[in-house]
Amino acid sequence: MEYTYRTRLRWTGERKGVLGSEGKPNLEVACGPEFGGHEGYWNPEDLFVASVEHCTMSTFLWLAEKRRIRLVSYESEAEGLATMSEGSLRFTQVVVRPVITIAEESDRQKVEKCLVDIRDYCLVFKSVRSDVIIEPTVVVDDGTT
Repeated sequence: MEYTYRTRLRWTGERKGVLGSEGKPNLEVACGPEFGGHEGYWNPEDLFVASVEHCTMSTFLWLAEKRRIRLVSYESEAEGLATMSEGSLRFTQVVVRPVITIAEESDRQKVEKCLVDIRDYCLVFKSVRSDVIIEPTVVVDDGTT
């Protein structure tokens, strides 16, 4: 099995550009202000953390569907920590905090198993050196309240 992913980037001036991929909307990007760039734009560091967070959700949803979990909602926040490590600045940790709402208490153990199994299936998790930590909150909403 093999997949290829392609993007394109066009410099638009200063430390800004337009990131794109065929068939997808463009995204204005810039170097972050902490590196002499600009506020208000997606930067590589944001995109890195977002990639980990998005892959976490996508993989969880795939596993939850396979395991027939009655999912009501999924929302998350993520935080990446960049520190000096091994002589250079790098991401050492990404924490993903999903809030997962399920319809039945009986699905809680299946959700917990999915959260563990993400590590074996998430392409991004398996591709980064950073520690990825998932700190979930699981809520049951059976629709009776």
